[in-house]
Amino acid sequence: MSKSLPYSMKDVHYDNAKFRQRSCLKLITQSVLTSKKHDCTSCSTGKFLVLLMISGLVYLMLTHASSSNSVGRIAKDMGTEAGDHLITNGSSSFARFWRKPPRLPPRLSPDEMGSNNSSRHEAENLNVASKWRARQQGVRNAFIHAWSGYKSYAMGHDELMPLSQRGVDGLGGLGATVVDALDTAMIMGIDEIVSEAGSWIEKHLPERINEKGQVNLFETTIRVLGGLLSAYHLSGGQQGKNLAHKGPEPVVYLENARNLADRLLTAFTSSPTAIPFSDVILRDNTAHPAPDGLSSTSEVSTLQLEFNYLSSLTGDPKYSTESMKVLEHLKTIPKVEGLVPIYISPNNGEFSGENIRLGSRGDSYYEYLLKVWLQRRENNLTYLHDMYEEAMKGVRHLLVRKSSPNGLIFVGELPYGPNGAFSPKMDHLVCFLSGTLALGATKGITKEVAMKANLLTFEDLEHLKLAEELAKTCFEMYSVTSTGLAPEIAYFNVEGNSEGAADGGNKSSKYVHDIVIKHADRHNLLRPETVESLFVLYRITEDPKYREWGWEIFKAFEKYTKVGSGGYTSLDDVTVLPPRRRDKMETFFLGETLKYLYLLFGDKTVIALDEFVFNTEAHPFPIIKGSSGME
Repeated sequence: MSKSLPYSMKDVHYDNAKFRQRSCLKLITQSVLTSKKHDCTSCSTGKFLVLLMISGLVYLMLTHASSSNSVGRIAKDMGTEAGDHLITNGSSSFARFWRKPPRLPPRLSPDEMGSNNSSRHEAENLNVASKWRARQQGVRNAFIHAWSGYKSYAMGHDELMPLSQRGVDGLGGLGATVVDALDTAMIMGIDEIVSEAGSWIEKHLPERINEKGQVNLFETTIRVLGGLLSAYHLSGGQQGKNLAHKGPEPVVYLENARNLADRLLTAFTSSPTAIPFSDVILRDNTAHPAPDGLSSTSEVSTLQLEFNYLSSLTGDPKYSTESMKVLEHLKTIPKVEGLVPIYISPNNGEFSGENIRLGSRGDSYYEYLLKVWLQRRENNLTYLHDMYEEAMKGVRHLLVRKSSPNGLIFVGELPYGPNGAFSPKMDHLVCFLSGTLALGATKGITKEVAMKANLLTFEDLEHLKLAEELAKTCFEMYSVTSTGLAPEIAYFNVEGNSEGAADGGNKSSKYVHDIVIKHADRHNLLRPETVESLFVLYRITEDPKYREWGWEIFKAFEKYTKVGSGGYTSLDDVTVLPPRRRDKMETFFLGETLKYLYLLFGDKTVIALDEFVFNTEAHPFPIIKGSSGME
């Protein structure tokens, strides 16, 4: 016999309150009528409770209606925005009492969210790009100001003395600033200056080359010969960049370069060894050694980029052949873990003394080992890269130290050779090394691309790490001073050996006790080596901090070295305010410092590091393809 079901058919028609709202009246009706077995209206107590509940609901409804009318009257009497607010709130209070759950706002699809994020990133990128364009324009304006001072007071002289408002010839009288600054003006697109400098070269430089007296082989090669060759390419010569829209025909630059180089070659051909003499008499076409009979190692080994490129352009191998003999000879003589003394004799071809450093007279030897190899990679000059790699191992083993108390990485010196005492002295010139290490690691492409292509060796990564550490140290050499500009030379306190307490003047610097600046070394010559490395590191790592560091340095130049009448001046002491000024604007401020800052703040594709190689005076030459004119 079947049992009756535990529910009646009436319960099938239920409302599920979890999913659907029910009116108050329906709720009461269903509560009263759905059950016979437990019908609460069948007892007096139940009837009383139902009536009580209904009365309460009626009371609430009447109370809210009255409240709304009262609020309306008060608001009408007030006649203010506050009254309107009361009406709104009062009339809606009962509605809020029975309000439905709020609707959720519509959600964006993943595609729509991605589109919004993309738009936001694009806006941020535009803002960043705009900021750096403005800062780059600031550098361009600084170059125009520097040139205006030179043009007004020193046109045709080697350098400007901005405080005295006159020119001086300390580099042989070839108008070095004109030639050194020319390709910077081309890169910046300043047609008026390109025209002025180019016209001067066309009218006056041939006569200067033919009639002037003694010039230094190294300085003339890197500044004047290098500047002419770069200007030739950037003005469109031999399918070059053609960045110049004014000035003479490109061949004018090449003809002057060849005339000058023919005379400079005498330094090579007059020497009894592969090591050239240091000085040339242009008008006599003769050469002689320095008074002490020695040449700087860096000077004799920092000529090859320029002479190689000239041979490539002219098809005449003599320029490359003579200059490359130097590196071929240096390959054969003994070194200290790849490191070399800073002097060499052209009379016997041997190193002189034991002083090893990467500062003055040593620096660009190491730079050109790498760059000449990069310039002519298709010519199987692997011995140069091997020499470079060996030298960098020697630097890391013998010269790299850490300062105390805060651990800045720096490169010191061995003034008495590997068996003598280590000196914690570092020239500002050494700051070139950071950029060279980074360039050697990736060969000019970005680190990201090199990593994805699995092109970096363990040694490359070590070089990149050291490059970044040295760049920080070089920047702190600026930050530690009162002016925010670096001294010519710094010493570093190391554990167990303090160099003294002569600091840079900025007491808030974390490294004020690490870096020591002696009185004789406190001058600043507007040098480019730190901003050069910041430029290279930014191009390779794409880390924006290098741009920000460069901007801090540029602001300090603007604040303390700018001369109102035109030009910029070197400083005598960067540790005091106001700084004492020296009366000179070096050619490399226009040729290098401002050029590297401009490129640092600009488009990364302009003068790409895997297409060009910069000489030690920041003149870019295209990487040579093939071996035409080089053998």
